Amino acid sequence: MTNQIYDYDLMKILVGNIGDPDYTRQPVIVQGMTGSFGSVHTKLMREYGTNIVAGVTPGKGGQFFEEIPIFNNVSDAISNTNAKISIVFVPAAHFLDAAMESLENGIKLIVAIPEHVPIRDSMKVIECAKERGARIIGPNTPGIIVPGTIKLGIMPAVPFTPGKTIVFSRSGTLMYEVAFNLSRNGYGQKICLGIGGDPINGTNLTEAIEMVRTSENNDPIVIVGEIGGDAEEKFVSYLEANGISNRMVAYIAGRSAPKEKKMGHAGAIVYGKYGSAESKFESFARLGIPVAKTPAELPLLLRVKTNQR
Repeated sequence: MTNQIYDYDLMKILVGNIGDPDYTRQPVIVQGMTGSFGSVHTKLMREYGTNIVAGVTPGKGGQFFEEIPIFNNVSDAISNTNAKISIVFVPAAHFLDAAMESLENGIKLIVAIPEHVPIRDSMKVIECAKERGARIIGPNTPGIIVPGTIKLGIMPAVPFTPGKTIVFSRSGTLMYEVAFNLSRNGYGQKICLGIGGDPINGTNLTEAIEMVRTSENNDPIVIVGEIGGDAEEKFVSYLEANGISNRMVAYIAGRSAPKEKKMGHAGAIVYGKYGSAESKFESFARLGIPVAKTPAELPLLLRVKTNQR
């Protein structure tokens, strides 16, 4: 495998040195914690075991939510907690300011939940993150989960179980369904990451695999793609150049979708063959990566691909 595109170890950012005797879970701040959406998911993430140490809501500094201190700005939150991870629940119109504030204060991972962030704003944030050695997941992502350790997002906890399978998904709800089918068939997950449904993603499929794979591991990988764009085609070209497709299976959502009609996500639209399910099937087939007809078929394909009985 070639050198990584970015010198960025996502698993270390998420879980730290989990084998250390004095191990504590990685501290996380929540921007937009006190809003209706942020407050609900702050509770759920905390119940899962995520180490949420502070919230940021301008004008509410000095208050507490569920015994978690609220700060007026990210600078104060970080100086009091030393957090390197932020999950953002602010409205799309405020995402640019919230994300830039985090990056300027040393945050290394931003999980961006809001949908319909202006494309120009997303591009500015992504460029700033790359300049600072940070990473954006999303926008419009369900989040990231390392089952049994940390949950950063809006996904339900029930479908996910600890294990070795890596799941990258362009769809949130399909990520949950795929994890459920994997779990019930004995394939626990090492990490599940939602790429995000907006046209511009802070982390694409290629970058995602670069952040979690090393030359020493050979974990099985499940890719949940969908119609629209050429993310899967570019991903397959990367795999072909690096020879890491031997334990991989895929599912493509939207094979029956009509062309030139947006289907749910802003990025899920097909023009001619560009972005079509057929184009993506052909790309995966070129490397011998099996594509499931339904999410329920993925565990069977994975069993065959990994030579398990």
